[in-house]
Order: sequence, then C-alpha cells, then structure tokens
Amino acid sequence: MLLTYVGRFAPSPTGPLHAGSLVAALASWLDARAHNGQWLVRIEDVDTPRCDAKMSVLMLEQLAACGLVSDASVVYQSQRSALYQAALDTLAQKGWAYPCGCSRKEIEETQALQGHTRERHHAAVYPGTCRDGLNGKTARAWRLNVQRVMNDLKISTPLTWQDQRLGAQEQNVATEVGDFVLRRADDLWAYQLAVVVDDAAQGVTHIVRGEDLADNTARQIILQRALGLPTPSYRHTPLVLGANGEKLSKQNGAEALDLHDPLIALEQAAKVLGLPTMAPRTSLETALENWCRVWKVTTR
Repeated sequence: MLLTYVGRFAPSPTGPLHAGSLVAALASWLDARAHNGQWLVRIEDVDTPRCDAKMSVLMLEQLAACGLVSDASVVYQSQRSALYQAALDTLAQKGWAYPCGCSRKEIEETQALQGHTRERHHAAVYPGTCRDGLNGKTARAWRLNVQRVMNDLKISTPLTWQDQRLGAQEQNVATEVGDFVLRRADDLWAYQLAVVVDDAAQGVTHIVRGEDLADNTARQIILQRALGLPTPSYRHTPLVLGANGEKLSKQNGAEALDLHDPLIALEQAAKVLGLPTMAPRTSLETALENWCRVWKVTTR
C-alpha cells in the first residue's frame, strides 16, 4: 500500500454535474480511499467568462449529497493567477515559451495551404509561425516551444507513458499538437498550464479522470518536465455517451444529476466502472464502502 496518495476531482463550473461527471468523481474518490489517501476537489474556473460561481456551490452540494466531500479546503483556479504567471515566467526565461500573434483563422488557413485537414473536435496543429519572432504582429497568446523542450531535456519522441487502465500510450506532441497555448489571446490562462501547476502545488500523486482527457496527458507531462515537477500516475475512466453516441456533456444536452435518491445516481456511475449493484435498502455509506473494497481488488 502506498504511504502517500493524493487524488483530486477537478470540475469546471459551467453547469451542474451530470452522469458523466459523477463517474469521474466516484472513480477518483474510490481510488483515493482504496489507497488510504487524500481526495481533493478543485474548481477549475480559470475560464471565467464561461464559469458561474453559483454552479461551483451547486457542484459541491451535489458531491456532498453523494457522500463525496473534499478532505481539504476547495481550491479555485480563478484565485491562482500568480502561480501560473510564475510558471510562464520560468518557461520564458529558459527560452521555452514565446509570444504568438496568430489568430485561429490564420492558423487554420496556413494548415490548409500546407494540405492539412483539421480533425473534428481537434484544434489545428500550430505551424510555428511566431516561433522565431512576431514579424510585426502584435502578441496575442503565449505558446510552449515543444520541440525545443524535447531537445533540451532529451525527451524521447514520441513521448510514452503508462495509463493504469488504457495501458501503454504514446504521442508525438510536436507533430500531432504543435506548440500549444499557455496563455490565451483573451489573457486567460490555458487549461494545460493551470492544471499542471495546480496538481504539483497540491501534491497530487494520482490523477483519475475521464477518457476524453487522455489526449491531454502528453502535453501535461512535457510541461511537468519543463517546470521540474513530478509526473503523477494516470488512470482514465470510461465515458458515458449521449444519445448521439458522443461523450455526454453539457454541450450535448446532459441533464443535471437527479439526486432525490443519490444512491441511484451512484449505482449508475458504478455500473459504468464495472462495479456491482448493491442490494435493496443498502445505505449510501455501506455502498461506498463495498465499492471501495471491490475497487481495491479489481484495479490492482
């Protein structure tokens, strides 16, 4: 058994928790409890125009109704800008981050001229237009010079890592993603930088989250190495799909959790995770204890 384990659940308050959110919350809570570890909740409200403080309160109430309560004070990304700025300053001083004056339209047009097509749900790969200077453009965003970091730190290409559920993973970030954004053109902090800084600051050792976020892992590992931060263990959980066959989300009409009987919602989440249904009249506390015992055995 690990002596130190810190896990976390980090929702964005753009709407109430739904069935897919609860799968990730339950899995991360169970993994922490199975390791006798600490489970944290972080509100990822760095994208302030899309986030709602009332939703943050509602989310915490939804989690508490399900017996999932943070073991420490809840952290809010919107209050941590100084940490993100310090990280960006470090990267810039090392020559690993640079200002970019390109708009999304310009990036897509450049890629089209080069014969590249953008995959659905994926941003166009940045072609490195401002990597060696703005050439008269006004700085809009800040990007990570991925290949320079890879070269300077002698990180192998493609980057490889082991996911606790999905197995061996790899990605060539330089060619499949490009120099990704650290600070956005609207002056907001990008998800990749904020999550890496916060996980390290909170001492997170294990990340359990939805499979839709697996594609972010390589970028985050590169940032961790560039900032001299530890890399947590990763486990990506199965997704709940909507009627259209795509990941259930607020964008495709996911309904808020019905918590008139929290155990019913939890059992639906547990089923997605391959956990057993509880006997009738099982209490919430007993169900969580039983699932924790099963999780401890089945995820080893």
